[in-house]
Amino acid sequence: MIQPEFAEKEPIEDDARPGESHKERVDRELGELLQGLRVAVTGVQVLFAFLLTLPFASGFHKVDSVGRWLFFIALLSAALASVCFITPAAQHRLLFRTGLKERMLHRANELGIAGAVGLAIAMTASVALVAETVINAWPAALFGGAIALSSAWLWILQPIVDLHRGKDVKP
Repeated sequence: MIQPEFAEKEPIEDDARPGESHKERVDRELGELLQGLRVAVTGVQVLFAFLLTLPFASGFHKVDSVGRWLFFIALLSAALASVCFITPAAQHRLLFRTGLKERMLHRANELGIAGAVGLAIAMTASVALVAETVINAWPAALFGGAIALSSAWLWILQPIVDLHRGKDVKP
């Protein structure tokens, strides 16, 4: 994983609002990031809660070994995504007024990306589990693959392409 520099830097003009100090920008960016994570954590918690109840459902014993592996992958990934999405808020409380806000911002951004990957894996495995249980194996791979490709493109690859294309754009 790439380690960000935590040394104080001059504010990047493209990121700063007119008249905004470096501290104000970091405060705003952390607030915006925490708001975005709040949306993601709700979705992953609903999925995680559903997965936690699944083994206790009456028909779960009919799930074959592939389905049980898909369930376990989905459960573990949803748990990991929950940890990643909740960590910034917990660390914000522990590191409040310590002067480490910029470090926390960079870490929260990395955790948000890791959480998104975990959520994508959990959603992919969950869809594949349901498809494998309801239909059969090859549609499970097809539908799971569609979720994996969609989330990979929309959440990770498309923004990376935008970043790459943005380097050529002159302000």
